[in-house]
Amino acid sequence: MLWRLRVNYHRRRSRVAEEQSKSGLISDGRELVDLLKNYARQETVGPLKGVGRYLAFGIAGSVLLALSVVLLTLALLRALQTETGSVFTGSLNWIPYLITLLFVVLVAFLATRAILRDDDGGSQ
Repeated sequence: MLWRLRVNYHRRRSRVAEEQSKSGLISDGRELVDLLKNYARQETVGPLKGVGRYLAFGIAGSVLLALSVVLLTLALLRALQTETGSVFTGSLNWIPYLITLLFVVLVAFLATRAILRDDDGGSQ
């Protein structure tokens, strides 16, 4: 009789341990899936937010810089046409446009040179 009690006790104990190990594996599996999801979010969403912020400021800066170059060019043309008196009148009225064009070419050259110098790591 004592022997039967011991066998039943061990059988029940092994069933409980087996059920706990199954539920433990399931919870460990769920925990692993959650860990992988969180890691994937951390490694993708975080850097993408940083890139998005970088692009937003870059695009805003480019637009403002382009707008300022256009306005400065128009200001230069207007100043050459109105503030020089009668120097650029008659057959010389094309010279303010040429000076303005040279200014735009100079700005474009300097911008291109700065971009290429940054791509090479500053070594020229």
